[in-house]
Amino acid sequence: MKRHLLSAADLSRDDALLILDTAEELARLADRPIKKLPTLRGRTVVNLFYEDSTRTRTSFEAAAKRLSADVINFAAKGSSVSKGESLKDTALTLEAMGADAVVVRHHASGAPHRLANSGWIRGSVVNAGDGTHEHPTQALLDAFTMRRRLGSFDGRRVTIVGDILHSRVARSNVRLLHTLGAQVTLVAPPTLLPVGVATWPCAVSYDLDAELPKSDVVMMLRVQHERMNAAFFPSAREYSRRYGLDGLRFAAMPEHAIVMHPGPMNRGMEIAAEVADSPRSTIVEQVTNGVSVRMAVLYLLLSGSESAIGSTEETS
Repeated sequence: MKRHLLSAADLSRDDALLILDTAEELARLADRPIKKLPTLRGRTVVNLFYEDSTRTRTSFEAAAKRLSADVINFAAKGSSVSKGESLKDTALTLEAMGADAVVVRHHASGAPHRLANSGWIRGSVVNAGDGTHEHPTQALLDAFTMRRRLGSFDGRRVTIVGDILHSRVARSNVRLLHTLGAQVTLVAPPTLLPVGVATWPCAVSYDLDAELPKSDVVMMLRVQHERMNAAFFPSAREYSRRYGLDGLRFAAMPEHAIVMHPGPMNRGMEIAAEVADSPRSTIVEQVTNGVSVRMAVLYLLLSGSESAIGSTEETS
Protein backbone atom coordinates (compact mmCIF):
# COMPACT_ATOMS: atom_id res chain seq x y z
CA MET A 1 0.00 0.00 0.00
CA LYS A 2 1.21 3.49 -0.81
CA ARG A 3 2.53 5.67 1.97
CA HIS A 4 1.77 9.37 2.35
CA LEU A 5 2.07 12.12 4.97
CA LEU A 6 -1.06 14.24 4.56
CA SER A 7 -2.07 15.26 8.07
CA ALA A 8 -0.66 15.34 11.58
CA ALA A 9 -3.82 13.47 12.59
CA ASP A 10 -2.61 10.46 10.58
CA LEU A 11 0.36 10.01 12.91
CA SER A 12 0.18 7.82 15.98
CA ARG A 13 2.44 8.62 18.93
CA ASP A 14 4.82 5.84 17.85
CA ASP A 15 4.88 7.13 14.26
CA ALA A 16 5.67 10.67 15.41
CA LEU A 17 8.40 9.54 17.81
CA LEU A 18 9.95 7.35 15.10
CA ILE A 19 10.17 10.38 12.79
CA LEU A 20 11.67 12.54 15.57
CA ASP A 21 14.18 9.84 16.55
CA THR A 22 15.18 9.32 12.90
CA ALA A 23 15.58 13.08 12.48
CA GLU A 24 17.85 13.12 15.54
CA GLU A 25 20.11 10.54 13.92
CA LEU A 26 20.13 12.37 10.60
CA ALA A 27 20.87 15.70 12.30
CA ARG A 28 24.34 14.36 13.11
CA LEU A 29 25.13 14.65 9.40
CA ALA A 30 25.36 18.41 9.83
CA ASP A 31 28.59 17.96 11.77
CA ARG A 32 30.23 15.85 9.07
CA PRO A 33 32.40 17.27 6.27
CA ILE A 34 30.27 15.42 3.70
CA LYS A 35 26.61 15.81 4.53
CA LYS A 36 25.17 13.32 2.03
CA LEU A 37 23.88 9.77 2.40
CA PRO A 38 23.32 7.38 -0.53
CA THR A 39 19.96 6.24 0.87
CA LEU A 40 17.67 7.57 -1.88
CA ARG A 41 20.06 7.38 -4.80
CA GLY A 42 18.08 6.79 -8.00
CA ARG A 43 14.82 8.10 -6.48
CA THR A 44 13.12 11.25 -7.77
CA VAL A 45 11.46 13.80 -5.47
CA VAL A 46 9.31 16.52 -7.03
CA ASN A 47 8.60 19.78 -5.19
CA LEU A 48 5.18 20.82 -6.56
CA PHE A 49 4.49 24.31 -5.23
CA TYR A 50 1.38 26.26 -6.19
CA GLU A 51 2.11 28.93 -3.55
CA ASP A 52 5.19 31.02 -2.92
CA SER A 53 7.57 29.53 -0.38
CA THR A 54 11.15 30.03 0.69
CA ARG A 55 11.77 27.99 3.85
CA THR A 56 9.65 24.93 3.10
CA ARG A 57 10.61 24.44 -0.53
CA THR A 58 14.31 25.02 0.10
CA SER A 59 14.19 22.76 3.16
CA PHE A 60 12.62 19.87 1.23
CA GLU A 61 15.10 20.37 -1.61
CA ALA A 62 18.07 20.28 0.78
CA ALA A 63 16.62 17.23 2.56
CA ALA A 64 16.16 15.25 -0.67
CA LYS A 65 19.61 16.17 -1.98
CA ARG A 66 21.30 15.17 1.27
CA LEU A 67 19.71 11.74 0.82
CA SER A 68 21.11 11.67 -2.76
CA ALA A 69 17.69 11.82 -4.45
CA ASP A 70 17.17 13.58 -7.77
CA VAL A 71 15.09 16.73 -7.23
CA ILE A 72 12.71 18.46 -9.63
CA ASN A 73 11.38 21.85 -8.55
CA PHE A 74 8.01 22.65 -10.11
CA ALA A 75 6.55 26.12 -9.48
CA ALA A 76 3.07 27.01 -10.72
CA LYS A 77 4.26 30.43 -11.87
CA GLY A 78 5.94 30.11 -15.24
CA SER A 79 4.59 26.60 -15.81
CA SER A 80 1.65 25.21 -17.77
CA VAL A 81 -0.50 25.78 -14.68
CA SER A 82 -0.51 29.48 -15.56
CA LYS A 83 -2.03 28.44 -18.90
CA GLY A 84 -4.87 26.57 -17.19
CA GLU A 85 -3.42 23.07 -16.72
CA SER A 86 -5.34 21.12 -14.07
CA LEU A 87 -3.90 19.39 -11.01
CA LYS A 88 -4.76 16.04 -12.64
CA ASP A 89 -2.83 16.78 -15.82
CA THR A 90 0.13 18.07 -13.85
CA ALA A 91 0.06 14.91 -11.73
CA LEU A 92 -0.05 12.69 -14.82
CA THR A 93 2.97 14.55 -16.21
CA LEU A 94 4.89 13.96 -12.97
CA GLU A 95 3.90 10.28 -13.02
CA ALA A 96 5.24 10.02 -16.57
CA MET A 97 8.54 11.44 -15.30
CA GLY A 98 8.74 8.68 -12.69
CA ALA A 99 8.28 10.72 -9.52
CA ASP A 100 8.79 8.57 -6.42
CA ALA A 101 7.56 11.31 -4.09
CA VAL A 102 5.65 14.52 -4.66
CA VAL A 103 5.92 17.28 -2.06
CA VAL A 104 2.92 19.50 -2.68
CA ARG A 105 1.93 22.94 -1.43
CA HIS A 106 -1.43 24.16 -2.70
CA HIS A 107 -3.75 27.09 -2.02
CA ALA A 108 -6.77 24.74 -1.92
CA SER A 109 -7.37 22.80 1.29
CA GLY A 110 -7.48 19.08 0.54
CA ALA A 111 -5.43 19.17 -2.67
CA PRO A 112 -2.72 16.79 -1.35
CA HIS A 113 -5.44 14.33 -0.22
CA ARG A 114 -6.93 14.47 -3.71
CA LEU A 115 -3.53 13.87 -5.27
CA ALA A 116 -2.80 10.93 -2.96
CA ASN A 117 -6.12 9.16 -3.35
CA SER A 118 -6.95 9.86 -7.01
CA GLY A 119 -4.83 7.13 -8.59
CA TRP A 120 -3.11 9.73 -10.77
CA ILE A 121 0.33 8.99 -9.33
CA ARG A 122 1.87 5.95 -7.70
CA GLY A 123 4.50 7.76 -5.65
CA SER A 124 4.26 9.05 -2.08
CA VAL A 125 2.62 12.42 -1.41
CA VAL A 126 3.81 14.78 1.30
CA ASN A 127 1.61 17.69 2.30
CA ALA A 128 3.78 20.82 2.48
CA GLY A 129 0.79 23.03 3.33
CA ASP A 130 -2.70 23.06 1.84
CA GLY A 131 -4.79 26.22 2.12
CA THR A 132 -5.78 26.78 5.74
CA HIS A 133 -5.91 23.04 6.45
CA GLU A 134 -2.61 21.47 7.56
CA HIS A 135 1.19 21.61 7.42
CA PRO A 136 2.34 18.38 9.12
CA THR A 137 6.10 18.64 8.57
CA GLN A 138 6.10 22.10 10.17
CA ALA A 139 4.45 20.60 13.26
CA LEU A 140 7.04 17.81 13.29
CA LEU A 141 9.98 20.22 13.11
CA ASP A 142 8.39 22.35 15.83
CA ALA A 143 8.04 19.25 18.03
CA PHE A 144 11.63 18.26 17.26
CA THR A 145 12.81 21.72 18.33
CA MET A 146 10.74 21.60 21.54
CA ARG A 147 12.09 18.19 22.47
CA ARG A 148 15.69 19.30 21.95
CA ARG A 149 15.18 22.33 24.19
CA LEU A 150 12.80 20.96 26.83
CA GLY A 151 12.96 17.15 26.77
CA SER A 152 9.72 15.25 27.29
CA PHE A 153 6.37 16.50 25.96
CA ASP A 154 4.29 15.07 28.79
CA GLY A 155 2.59 17.85 30.72
CA ARG A 156 4.33 20.62 28.81
CA ARG A 157 2.18 23.70 28.23
CA VAL A 158 2.31 25.13 24.72
CA THR A 159 0.58 28.45 23.96
CA ILE A 160 -0.09 29.25 20.29
CA VAL A 161 -0.90 32.92 19.70
CA GLY A 162 -2.32 34.84 16.76
CA ASP A 163 -4.17 34.16 13.53
CA ILE A 164 -5.50 30.68 14.29
CA LEU A 165 -8.31 31.06 11.75
CA HIS A 166 -6.02 31.04 8.72
CA SER A 167 -3.18 28.96 10.19
CA ARG A 168 -2.49 25.46 8.90
CA VAL A 169 0.51 25.41 11.26
CA ALA A 170 -1.76 25.83 14.30
CA ARG A 171 -4.05 23.00 13.20
CA SER A 172 -1.18 20.56 12.67
CA ASN A 173 0.56 21.56 15.91
CA VAL A 174 -2.58 21.14 18.01
CA ARG A 175 -3.11 17.63 16.68
CA LEU A 176 0.51 16.48 16.90
CA LEU A 177 1.29 18.00 20.31
CA HIS A 178 -1.89 16.50 21.77
CA THR A 179 -0.80 13.11 20.42
CA LEU A 180 2.62 13.57 22.04
CA GLY A 181 1.15 14.48 25.45
CA ALA A 182 1.49 18.27 25.59
CA GLN A 183 -1.27 20.64 26.70
CA VAL A 184 -2.04 23.27 24.06
CA THR A 185 -3.81 26.59 24.56
CA LEU A 186 -4.82 28.81 21.65
CA VAL A 187 -4.82 32.57 22.27
CA ALA A 188 -6.42 34.92 19.74
CA PRO A 189 -9.16 37.50 19.30
CA PRO A 190 -12.56 35.81 18.82
CA THR A 191 -12.60 36.94 15.18
CA LEU A 192 -9.40 34.97 14.46
CA LEU A 193 -10.63 31.65 15.85
CA PRO A 194 -12.25 29.13 13.48
CA VAL A 195 -15.77 27.80 13.81
CA GLY A 196 -15.65 24.47 15.64
CA VAL A 197 -12.47 25.22 17.59
CA ALA A 198 -14.25 23.96 20.73
CA THR A 199 -13.99 20.43 19.30
CA TRP A 200 -10.18 20.64 18.95
CA PRO A 201 -8.06 18.86 21.60
CA CYS A 202 -6.91 22.12 23.20
CA ALA A 203 -7.99 25.02 25.41
CA VAL A 204 -8.90 28.50 24.15
CA SER A 205 -8.16 31.86 25.78
CA TYR A 206 -8.47 35.51 24.80
CA ASP A 207 -6.03 36.76 27.45
CA LEU A 208 -2.37 36.40 26.50
CA ASP A 209 -1.07 37.92 29.74
CA ALA A 210 -2.86 35.25 31.79
CA GLU A 211 -1.26 32.39 29.83
CA LEU A 212 2.36 33.52 29.61
CA PRO A 213 3.48 32.80 33.22
CA LYS A 214 2.43 29.14 32.94
CA SER A 215 3.74 28.45 29.40
CA ASP A 216 6.75 26.30 28.56
CA VAL A 217 6.50 27.25 24.88
CA VAL A 218 4.98 30.34 23.29
CA MET A 219 4.49 30.04 19.53
CA MET A 220 3.65 33.29 17.74
CA LEU A 221 1.82 33.19 14.43
CA ARG A 222 1.87 35.73 11.62
CA VAL A 223 -1.30 37.61 10.79
CA GLN A 224 -2.03 36.38 7.26
CA HIS A 225 -3.31 39.53 5.58
CA GLU A 226 -3.21 37.85 2.18
CA ARG A 227 -5.96 35.42 3.22
CA MET A 228 -8.18 38.09 4.79
CA ASN A 229 -11.09 39.70 3.00
CA ALA A 230 -12.56 41.57 5.97
CA ALA A 231 -11.54 43.58 9.04
CA PHE A 232 -10.73 41.00 11.71
CA PHE A 233 -9.37 43.55 14.23
CA PRO A 234 -9.46 47.36 14.55
CA SER A 235 -5.83 48.08 13.61
CA ALA A 236 -2.36 46.57 13.55
CA ARG A 237 -1.42 48.74 16.53
CA GLU A 238 -4.38 47.49 18.56
CA TYR A 239 -3.63 43.87 17.64
CA SER A 240 0.00 44.28 18.69
CA ARG A 241 -1.03 45.87 21.99
CA ARG A 242 -3.32 42.95 22.87
CA TYR A 243 -1.58 39.97 21.28
CA GLY A 244 2.00 40.97 20.48
CA LEU A 245 4.94 39.44 22.37
CA ASP A 246 7.00 42.43 23.47
CA GLY A 247 9.81 42.70 26.02
CA LEU A 248 7.49 43.13 29.02
CA ARG A 249 5.42 40.07 28.16
CA PHE A 250 8.60 38.10 27.43
CA ALA A 251 9.81 38.92 30.95
CA ALA A 252 6.60 37.42 32.37
CA MET A 253 7.40 34.00 30.91
CA PRO A 254 9.19 31.34 33.01
CA GLU A 255 12.98 31.43 32.67
CA HIS A 256 13.10 28.04 30.93
CA ALA A 257 10.34 28.90 28.43
CA ILE A 258 11.13 29.24 24.74
CA VAL A 259 9.67 31.37 21.94
CA MET A 260 8.86 29.90 18.53
CA HIS A 261 7.63 31.25 15.20
CA PRO A 262 7.09 29.29 11.96
CA GLY A 263 8.01 32.35 9.85
CA PRO A 264 7.95 34.62 8.07
CA MET A 265 7.74 37.14 10.92
CA ASN A 266 6.16 40.56 11.08
CA ARG A 267 8.69 42.12 13.45
CA GLY A 268 7.10 44.75 15.63
CA MET A 269 3.58 43.38 15.16
CA GLU A 270 3.22 39.88 16.62
CA ILE A 271 6.77 39.74 17.97
CA ALA A 272 9.29 42.38 19.04
CA ALA A 273 12.78 42.30 17.52
CA GLU A 274 14.40 41.92 20.94
CA VAL A 275 12.32 38.80 21.60
CA ALA A 276 12.87 37.29 18.15
CA ASP A 277 16.64 37.69 18.53
CA SER A 278 16.93 36.50 22.14
CA PRO A 279 18.79 33.29 23.11
CA ARG A 280 15.45 31.75 24.14
CA SER A 281 14.09 32.20 20.63
CA THR A 282 14.27 29.05 18.46
CA ILE A 283 13.29 30.67 15.17
CA VAL A 284 16.62 30.04 13.39
CA GLU A 285 16.89 26.57 14.96
CA GLN A 286 13.49 25.68 13.52
CA VAL A 287 14.79 26.32 10.01
CA THR A 288 17.86 24.15 10.62
CA ASN A 289 15.81 21.39 12.22
CA GLY A 290 13.38 21.47 9.31
CA VAL A 291 15.96 19.89 7.02
CA SER A 292 16.62 16.99 9.42
CA VAL A 293 12.91 16.34 9.98
CA ARG A 294 12.10 16.42 6.27
CA MET A 295 15.04 14.09 5.61
CA ALA A 296 13.50 11.70 8.14
CA VAL A 297 10.07 11.89 6.48
CA LEU A 298 11.45 11.22 2.99
CA TYR A 299 13.72 8.47 4.29
CA LEU A 300 10.89 6.65 6.08
CA LEU A 301 8.45 7.05 3.19
CA LEU A 302 10.79 5.97 0.41
CA SER A 303 13.08 3.44 2.07
CA GLY A 304 10.23 0.99 2.75
CA SER A 305 9.90 1.24 6.53
CA GLU A 306 6.70 -0.54 7.56
CA SER A 307 6.51 1.05 11.01
CA ALA A 308 6.49 4.71 10.00
CA ILE A 309 3.61 6.90 8.87
CA GLY A 310 0.08 5.69 8.16
CA SER A 311 -1.47 4.42 4.98
CA THR A 312 -3.31 6.36 2.31
CA GLU A 313 -6.68 5.76 3.89
CA GLU A 314 -8.12 9.04 5.06
CA THR A 315 -9.03 9.37 8.70
CA SER A 316 -11.09 12.49 7.97
